[in-house]
Amino acid sequence: MPGSYSPDRILTSHAGSLPRPPALVELFARRSRGDAVDPAELDQRIAEATRWVIPKQLAAGIDLPSNGEQPREAFFLYVRHRMSGFGGSGSRPPLQDVARYPIFSEMRQRQMAAGTAVSNFEPPKVIGPVAYLDRAVIERECGDFRAVLDAQPADVPDAFMTAPSPGIIAAAVPNEHYDSEQAYVDALAEALRVEYEAIVDHGFILQLDCPDLALEGHVTYADRPIGDFVGFVEMIVAAINRSLVNVPRERVRMHVCWGNYEGPHDCDVELAEILPALLQADVGGYLLPFANPRHAHDYSIFRGGVLADDQYLVAGVIDTTTNYVEHPRVVADRIVRVAEALGDPGRVLAATDCGFDTSAGMGRVAEDVVWAKLEALSEGARLASEKLF
Repeated sequence: MPGSYSPDRILTSHAGSLPRPPALVELFARRSRGDAVDPAELDQRIAEATRWVIPKQLAAGIDLPSNGEQPREAFFLYVRHRMSGFGGSGSRPPLQDVARYPIFSEMRQRQMAAGTAVSNFEPPKVIGPVAYLDRAVIERECGDFRAVLDAQPADVPDAFMTAPSPGIIAAAVPNEHYDSEQAYVDALAEALRVEYEAIVDHGFILQLDCPDLALEGHVTYADRPIGDFVGFVEMIVAAINRSLVNVPRERVRMHVCWGNYEGPHDCDVELAEILPALLQADVGGYLLPFANPRHAHDYSIFRGGVLADDQYLVAGVIDTTTNYVEHPRVVADRIVRVAEALGDPGRVLAATDCGFDTSAGMGRVAEDVVWAKLEALSEGARLASEKLF
């Protein structure tokens, strides 16, 4: 499986979003508030940001880079600019773990009010048929990314691009058009299929961002039986599989997490409860968070041949919610534990738990610290490789 993992060392990657230059963040913030933004200026800032972010990743030692989601204001809300059917303002249920700690909740609200650049993070609603409007948009994003990669002085063996799960959109964007959740999910999956196929057609690994497959257990399904949530996961995975019918399994990895925020997370559903449903996905790899304190133990679940022989594990070994820079030896220890549990270090990549800026300007890790953390990731992978190979 060229590019996806290596038989002789631990390759490094990350989970997608990276800091955006301040000028680009400001343009996204203005557009999110409904202010007029010059499309030419926005395109120029996106192009500059893409040319900036790729060398930064390579300099930090990242083997499989992305475009850092520079052309997108947020990891899934960008679709409202590419698809029909979205309008108005929706709302989200509260995070169950945050709501049960009122002092923490108040502190978090103050911090978000002070630091959020994209102020309108509230989702829209679906008020009409969902369809992808113009394939040229994703074609251009892929083409621009490829051009920057090709211009690098050193060869980049492989790279990835992200696209959201239909489930995170269905869970976060209220449906006021379709007569059933299944019909809504099916429409989203068909529209997203355009991006899934375009990304792979351009030679990139497709990373499916699926926080819904864990996060929604303590959001929209917070007061419902675990069986109901597992049913939701199975429905979304089935829809994803239909979307991937023309995509080679080995060119897809699935990122699942419990929400990229610093919080108690003591209402998170256990990975063991949802893993059988996740494993129904027709994907080559899984990216899971093993660095944050709530899920650092989850790697042990992968003992004993849990994954198929042609699948790999992208281990989150860098926490994206703290400005601590992990010691490379700590990173190496985390990688080694995952590799030993899986039983084959050649099927392990090292990455971050989640993205660093999932909505423009909302990242909690300072830009210079982000690059230091990625350097620690690369050095940790080197140390782990010395022990494992």
